[in-house]
Amino acid sequence: MDFEKAREYIIQRIEQNINPNLFYHNLDHTLDVLESATQIAANEKLGQKEFILLKTACLYHDSGMLIDYGSHEEQSCKIAKDSLDQFNYSKKDIESICDMIMATKLPQQASTIMQQIICDADLDYLGRDDFFMISHRLRLEWIRMDIINFNLKDWYANQIQFLESHQYFTNWAKQEREAGKQKNLEMIKEICSVE
Repeated sequence: MDFEKAREYIIQRIEQNINPNLFYHNLDHTLDVLESATQIAANEKLGQKEFILLKTACLYHDSGMLIDYGSHEEQSCKIAKDSLDQFNYSKKDIESICDMIMATKLPQQASTIMQQIICDADLDYLGRDDFFMISHRLRLEWIRMDIINFNLKDWYANQIQFLESHQYFTNWAKQEREAGKQKNLEMIKEICSVE
């Protein structure tokens, strides 16, 4: 597997073709997920090959946004299947990568440790101090893409529902992000309680 060439290929493709209205699902998010997954994986016993597959899945996981917003996970798998064999990824490797990508589809469903890591990395920001900034990027993206037309109070109500239903999978995320997520949730509830 030539991870570096696969990385270069997909980063360049995203950079050159991303819709400028994607304020959240852009290259910054992709690289943030890769960084978060690397941090989480350091606490798990992944083999070198598994780690490369995980990193590849992180880089490809939202590439389908280049084709279709609503079915982007499926489209990300299509991009992976159409391109990764040229970088010496086997059919089995590509299937594993696609399984990880599909695990991130909401509601997240993860059955392997690699799927759990990518899911937690994808929503790592829920428990971080930059939650509000990233959340508002997503709101702006959804408004520009005609997905929602929520006012701010409705957006926060939506975020409360999402945060209350979300659960991290890995021990690392539970230990390092759950408390921050609960703090962000309480801050939103406090904002909503102000008339």
